[in-house]
Amino acid sequence: MADGADRGPAAGAAVGRAPAQAPERAMWCDERFDFQATFLQCLAKHVPNIYSAEMDPLVEKQEEMVQAAILYPLECYLFGEDPDVFLEKLQQSGTSQLCGKVFKGGETTYSCRDCAVDPTCVLCIDCFQNSIHKNHRYKMHSSTGGGFCDCGDTEAWKAGPLCSKHEPGASDSPKENSECQLNEEIMEHSRRVFPSVIKYIVDMLIWEEDKELPVELTIREKADSYYCVLFNDEHHSYDHVIYSLQRALGCELGEAQLHTTAIDKEGRRAVKAGDYAACQEAKEEIKRHSENVSQRPLHVEVLHADVMAHQKFALRLGSWLNKLMSYSSDFRQIFCQICLKEEAGSEKPCFISKLMLWDARLHKGARKVLHELIFSSFFMEMEYKKLFAVEFVKYYKALQKEYISDDHDRVFSVTALSVQMFTVPTLARHLIEEQNVITTITETLLEVLPEYLDKNDKFNFQGYSQDKLNRVHAVIYDLRYVLVSKPTVWTDRLRERFLEGFVSFLRILTCMQGMEEIKRQIGQHIEVDPDWEAAIGIQMQLKNILLMFQEWCACDEELLLRSYRECHKAVMRCSTNGRSREKTVFHLCGHTLESRPYRVSADPVSIHLPLSRTLAGLHVRLSKTGAISRLHEFISPEEFQVELLVEYPLRCLVLVAQVAAEMWRRNGLSLISQVFYYQDVKCREEMYDKDIIMLQIGASLMDPNQFLLLILQRYELADAFKKIKPTKDQDLIKQYNVLIEEMLQILIYVVGERYVPGISNVTKEDVIMREIIHLLCIEPMAHSAITKSLPENENNETGLENVIDKVATFKKPGVSGHGVYELKDECLKEFNMFFYHYTKTQHSKAEHTQKKRRKQENRDEALPPPPPPDFSPAFSSVVRLLNCDVMMHILRTLLQRAVELETHLWTEAMIQMVLHLLSLGLLEEKQQLQKSPEEEVTFDFYHKATRMGSSAMNAVNVLMLLEKLKRVPQLEAQKDTVNWILQMFDMVKRLREKSSLATVGAASGSEATKGDESTQDKEKAERKRKAEAARLHRQKIMAQMSALQRNFIETHKLLYENTMEAQGKDDAIMEEESISSAIDYSKIALGPKRGPSVTEKEVLTCILCQEEQEVKLESAAMVLSACVQKSTALTQNRSRILELSGDTLDPLFMHPDLPCGTHTGSCGHVMHAACWQKYFEAMQLNFRQRLHVEQIFDLENGEYLCPLCKSLCNTVIPIVPLQAQKINSEDAEAVAQILSLARWLEIVTARISGYSVKNAKGEKQNLPPFTNKGTGNSALEFHSILSFGVQSSAKYSSSIKEMLILFATTIYRVGLKVAPNEADSRIPMMTWSTCAFTIQCIENLLETEGKPLFGSLQNRQHSGLKALVQFAAAQRTTSPQVLIQKHLIRLLGVLLPNFKGEDTPSLLEVDMFHILVGAVLSFPSLYWEDAVDLQPSSVSSAYNHLYLFHLTTLAHIMQIILSSATESPAAHSSDNSEEAQTAQSFCREVCQYTSGCFSQDIPGWLVWDCVRKGIMPYLRCAALFFHYLLGVSPPEELLQVSEEGQFKALCSYLSLPTNLFLLFREYQDTVNPLLQRWCADPVVLSCLKGKSIAIRYPRKRNHLIELPEDYSCLLNQASQFRCPRSSDDEQKHPVLCLFCGTMLCSQNTCCQELVNGEELGACTSHALQCGAGVCMFLKIRECRVVLIEGKTRGCLYPAPYLDEYGETDPDLKRGNPLHLCRERYRKLHLLWQQHCIIEEIARNQETNQIIFGFNWQLL
Repeated sequence: MADGADRGPAAGAAVGRAPAQAPERAMWCDERFDFQATFLQCLAKHVPNIYSAEMDPLVEKQEEMVQAAILYPLECYLFGEDPDVFLEKLQQSGTSQLCGKVFKGGETTYSCRDCAVDPTCVLCIDCFQNSIHKNHRYKMHSSTGGGFCDCGDTEAWKAGPLCSKHEPGASDSPKENSECQLNEEIMEHSRRVFPSVIKYIVDMLIWEEDKELPVELTIREKADSYYCVLFNDEHHSYDHVIYSLQRALGCELGEAQLHTTAIDKEGRRAVKAGDYAACQEAKEEIKRHSENVSQRPLHVEVLHADVMAHQKFALRLGSWLNKLMSYSSDFRQIFCQICLKEEAGSEKPCFISKLMLWDARLHKGARKVLHELIFSSFFMEMEYKKLFAVEFVKYYKALQKEYISDDHDRVFSVTALSVQMFTVPTLARHLIEEQNVITTITETLLEVLPEYLDKNDKFNFQGYSQDKLNRVHAVIYDLRYVLVSKPTVWTDRLRERFLEGFVSFLRILTCMQGMEEIKRQIGQHIEVDPDWEAAIGIQMQLKNILLMFQEWCACDEELLLRSYRECHKAVMRCSTNGRSREKTVFHLCGHTLESRPYRVSADPVSIHLPLSRTLAGLHVRLSKTGAISRLHEFISPEEFQVELLVEYPLRCLVLVAQVAAEMWRRNGLSLISQVFYYQDVKCREEMYDKDIIMLQIGASLMDPNQFLLLILQRYELADAFKKIKPTKDQDLIKQYNVLIEEMLQILIYVVGERYVPGISNVTKEDVIMREIIHLLCIEPMAHSAITKSLPENENNETGLENVIDKVATFKKPGVSGHGVYELKDECLKEFNMFFYHYTKTQHSKAEHTQKKRRKQENRDEALPPPPPPDFSPAFSSVVRLLNCDVMMHILRTLLQRAVELETHLWTEAMIQMVLHLLSLGLLEEKQQLQKSPEEEVTFDFYHKATRMGSSAMNAVNVLMLLEKLKRVPQLEAQKDTVNWILQMFDMVKRLREKSSLATVGAASGSEATKGDESTQDKEKAERKRKAEAARLHRQKIMAQMSALQRNFIETHKLLYENTMEAQGKDDAIMEEESISSAIDYSKIALGPKRGPSVTEKEVLTCILCQEEQEVKLESAAMVLSACVQKSTALTQNRSRILELSGDTLDPLFMHPDLPCGTHTGSCGHVMHAACWQKYFEAMQLNFRQRLHVEQIFDLENGEYLCPLCKSLCNTVIPIVPLQAQKINSEDAEAVAQILSLARWLEIVTARISGYSVKNAKGEKQNLPPFTNKGTGNSALEFHSILSFGVQSSAKYSSSIKEMLILFATTIYRVGLKVAPNEADSRIPMMTWSTCAFTIQCIENLLETEGKPLFGSLQNRQHSGLKALVQFAAAQRTTSPQVLIQKHLIRLLGVLLPNFKGEDTPSLLEVDMFHILVGAVLSFPSLYWEDAVDLQPSSVSSAYNHLYLFHLTTLAHIMQIILSSATESPAAHSSDNSEEAQTAQSFCREVCQYTSGCFSQDIPGWLVWDCVRKGIMPYLRCAALFFHYLLGVSPPEELLQVSEEGQFKALCSYLSLPTNLFLLFREYQDTVNPLLQRWCADPVVLSCLKGKSIAIRYPRKRNHLIELPEDYSCLLNQASQFRCPRSSDDEQKHPVLCLFCGTMLCSQNTCCQELVNGEELGACTSHALQCGAGVCMFLKIRECRVVLIEGKTRGCLYPAPYLDEYGETDPDLKRGNPLHLCRERYRKLHLLWQQHCIIEEIARNQETNQIIFGFNWQLL
């Protein structure tokens, strides 16, 4: 679409070619000329030339030519002035009130639950942000595409229909600008231009000739130029199309991909150009290659080049019209008038109808343009929307049939527009009255489903097509849209039309009544499970429509009664077919039932009875409105035939009972699934619930004894209650028992379930409250779980929010999990154990929970039913069931069986139900007696229950049976209930005896029969005693358990990494425990005063063989499982390219920004090296045998899962014991006299020079020449380093050595991404580097979490770090010492300029801690002699460490000072401390050395402040390093968090003065020359002059990016995101990198990159750059976090956004407002900083193996 902005060049071109076009434009302006002919001539001339290259179109060039040759002159003619100027003016004059934005797929839409008329009313993100609904209860959803923003539509909103942008007067200029009103001339021109343009568009879109054009467009000779055009469909996959094109056309993969992407987007694409024969051949080839057994071939056509050009231009004109109509309502109206105008006297449809009818034959791109035209014209003008709707309904059947046979998704079909019209209340009303739309839709349904009708005219969906039925569902949805808002005013015409529609709808239900009948399989199992999903699917779709029809009927009394009559007729028509058989007679208790023989277990039965259920719904509404009193006027009692109405629902309930009794198990899974859905929340309102209601209707209208006899007969239990002794067949007895239980349950429901408006006087709120109470009686539940368990109404609302706070309290969630609702105590009395929506498991769970609760409260365990509300008058006779003879007979028979202990003939559940029915009867009688005087109460339950069952001698009544029941041992659990019933009998007796109500109240509790009371007291005391004994017993057991647990933790410390943390500030460092605090020792790690190493015997248990072993140098190696990974967790600068090729990278020096380090983590689990090797080999073998199974880990790269905790590991760290070193204080003091820093430097220099001379003899060394300051005998000097104490090197066992090499090689391989090479010179460098980097990561983590430096590490971190540092010290022994010396000299070159080589970096370009670790660990190599393997003694190493540390510290202080020199001082503080003064004088020196580049005006206090803050991380890392290297205990202050104490303690531990500048004074003579050289470095000078930037200290600590509080802000950002590589406006999948905040376009071909010849998606390639392969993204539209590692692994993780109920919302399915949860975001941050992302991915993939199908590398 060309708007003003991109017309620059085009306009220029037009001006440039004005003379040539002038006559043309003049010709159009001439009134005498026929505009249409001229216009078509112009098109015929230009269009084929413009769109000549369709194989490789130059879009910009084509657009330019279209503008210049056609659109610009056309606009000039239309507006009579410069188009740009005119449209600008028009734009200013204010926009339409309607927003009219059309949604693309994936765009976020917002709906307001408080104000929207129905859920289809939505806002776009801009309107939502500017509306009042932002502060209401809104919902967010992703659009499927093709919707329309309803802002400005007053019928869509109860309040706030306009956002602030669309309110009148919102724009700056006045609403109507007089000169910009379209004048008559423009209107006149429009009326001339539009018809021709529209006619051309319509003609070209529905043009059927592939080779010819209309005559008026043919002006030149026809060339033999054709295109082979491939069309889009929804059946063939992307890959299949690419493959077919490659095979058929022999093109490259890239070209085939381009074609396929274009086809998917536009709907068609020319894939070959040439003469007709060549294109025809290509067409046949493509068809041949794309066809297979299961798929039809691709749709290919051969089009003439000119036809293709004109069709393409027709779409361009459509877009032009679309743009034009967005400017003015007048344009829209003229367009609509022309589109709706029918040719006089012709039967042909109008333009818009032609296009609609042709819609299914258009390609995707053309459909998009057509739908956008409809949106921007008809839907923006209310009167024309109405006219369009009339046309739409006129052709509704044809359009839907076309859609059902079409192969495009609904989004691209014109039928999807129905929602825009049918949901507008006034329009829906108009369409029902004038167009009879309900009948039209229902007839359409009947016309598209005839293939599924069987010989009885019932539906049968066996072998159905899922795709076709999904399309049929769309028609059903239209019915829902029409009915979504009930009319408030009924006219006679509306009533008639609605009734007509209802009757038509009943025809569909008639086809469903009794469909898919099933018969019980006997003997042999069913061979093929029949399809059941289609029928249940349609039932689900119809659920809300059935409810809506019932609601509509109930709006008007007359209508309700007439609808009831029609529905009753339909039910009767369906029920007459089984009348052939003779009636049979059934006697019981002196009552007789005549009925037709039918057995569910032998005759066909169906679960689908929508007619009967609709009738039940209407009956309840008759009762509710009171209209039932007039029912006899419409249906005579003879016609009513209640037995027939009850028959079918009863059969259905019996079927469910028999399935429970496993009588139908040979019918397979399909029946079980149907029964599940029958009672499931998705269907039960219009299935199960209505069947219960129908039974209640039967019970209210039939004689109770007859009703019960009918039930006994249908449940096939007639024999079970006669005196006939049943069979000994155990299976049959079990079957009978289950059937009796099921029947009793149904009787409880019929009598007791009254929470339906109309059956009793309750409201919808009461019903929902009762549902929630019973759900929460099972267990506390999350908001979403409750919502899922409640039925939704037509607006997808459950009504939960209105009532939840009355019955429950909300408990907020922790860092994981979700918030839950807990039931309020006062609601517990509402609990009914036999609640009819409980499943079997829910029933037992709820019963268990409630009994347990009562037990804890020390109350009896009776759970009697709560008093039910009274039946409404129409249903009041249902209670007669309770006290009729047959019921008494049933209850008495069952109780008698229990008392007589005929164990196989009764179950506890059965007796429980009998007791429940007795309770219901007594409660009913009690309520009736309390309401009215005794003589008026005809309900005589008490009387019947206390009457003898027969006149025989041994006859008993129910009361006596209950007394006996208490003594039945199997029924111990029911004792309390029996007692409660006996008390109720007593109370009713008192009420019957007319004792005054006041005494009754008292009597009910206290004056129960004395004997009974004493037994109750005894029972209570006994229960109390038992509870106390049990409590003591529990306590004793718990004490034993915790003792055992402590013992276990002590012996298996490593398994319990977190138990330490839990015990408050317990010290996790094990060495600490072995020292009693009484001994006084020095806590200094460096220098002559070094404290003793704390070593204890380390005995570890192998997790594989469970054997213990002490860790010794000479023993077999023990190893820790570990994971080495590259990491960017500490860098601030992610733009550095990390992928330097591994072969050229020199890892000795780390840049101070720590761009990419190698981190080693361990899960802390120990194995023998040999056990681990066996385990690993077994895994490899296992993997080879199961090649087809995807593996979570990559065995090729040494990965495996820790055998114990299943963490992902890729190597093992050998555990090297700490070498205890004691310092003899006298020796140390003697050495102190001689060995100053200067002397030490001389000795080191001499030693290094000596080596270089030695080595030079063998080879030419590139070492710098050393200045030997004439200190006499060089040989003597060479050996003087040994004179301060040496000892022989530690001897490691061969297995430890092997493990040292293995681990070092892994670090080298992973850290540099190279092939393993044990001899590479960079292995030692990588070892030191990972040691330093891991320490820095741990220090950073402790600081971020605010934990003390020592004592707070998890055990896994502690043991991992200890092993890593000891390994790093030992690794030197496995490499050639000459190599180590080389590295040492290069490291020292940074500190000591006389060792400087060409490649030595400047002071500001290295990280000092890495230098320190490398130097300390490599220094012992200077002690190496040819003949003997020596290492420094304790004293020597103490000095070596001290001086190396002091030198690096001095260098680091210089780094801090030089890099902070450019800082401007903040608020001045006149601190005149000693530190500030020394700092000031030091700065003066530096100023001299840098020739004044360093300003000496910086105040001393500022310098000291910078140094002190800047050096902290370095000191903390050094303390950790030396502690784990030497084992010297740290001072107490480092075991707690305190800023001040920490600095002093660190200085003392590391032998530093607290005023660090005193170091420079102390070593003045030695250090000054170094300072001079450091400062003279060109890099330093350029930095001081401000030419380059140095890293500031302390480095900024990394955090995940700042996320907005409200999730809709993120969605807003995503909606504005435009993919940098793609020009189309298709919606993308924006993802946000949480490390750096970059927004990427994920899962899209436009942003895939080729990395080393592999296609990688945007996220995967970004992760390589940003997180060295490991990264964390937020998928904005799906509201999920994605963790990825490398190219092959990733997992989904809950986003840190929660709704107000403490739940996450993946895929925005629930759509509630979401807010950031800081704790969860912090958890994600820690996951990153602890380097646990890989571990999380592996764990997640192991539990969710389903996600393997995902191609992570294209993310």
